[in-house]
Amino acid sequence: MSKPNYSKQTTALLLVDPFNDFLSEGGKVYPRLKPIADEVALLDNLRRLDGAIRAAGIQVAIAPHRRWEPGDYEDWDHPNPTQQRIMHQHQFARGEWGGEWHPDFAPKPGDIVAKEHWGQSGFANTDLDFRLKQKGITHVIVVGLLANTCIDTTARYAMELGYHVTLVRDATAAFSHELMHAAHELSAPTFAHAILTTDEVIAALPKA
Repeated sequence: MSKPNYSKQTTALLLVDPFNDFLSEGGKVYPRLKPIADEVALLDNLRRLDGAIRAAGIQVAIAPHRRWEPGDYEDWDHPNPTQQRIMHQHQFARGEWGGEWHPDFAPKPGDIVAKEHWGQSGFANTDLDFRLKQKGITHVIVVGLLANTCIDTTARYAMELGYHVTLVRDATAAFSHELMHAAHELSAPTFAHAILTTDEVIAALPKA
């Protein structure tokens, strides 16, 4: 894998799905990923990365999932398994606490907030690629949730679009060790340019 060079002019931190339902106590999905999230210190690492990225003057972009609304998916010809769970459990519901940003990762002035994605890629059918390229971004550091679904798919799509892709092992989580292993040891090495820890990313950032 290539040695990363995170220029502040061409790099973005890409934060995927930072909703309360995923990241906060009381969230609808949080109990399922809490064991892995605690084990890797997910929230602390996301906070550290967010602070270091902003201090270095690097662009932050948020790729949010579609916030559920009544009528979503019910008349679809073939909603996928994740969409069916969202349909029945009302995860990330618009106008409800679970669909709001985790308070530590809410957008700040100057952040890119992409259109909401319906599936697992933050790029598919959104304006994320267009907006990153308008900022001259060539390198993305992809963090958030879940490691084996939206992170894997968003990062893989970024590679297909020509971005240099970094995944951060301890700034994501999944529902099991097996899924984390599949994401980082089996899937990611086929497309990611770098697979690092939070400490390694921070050490590679330009000085503030």
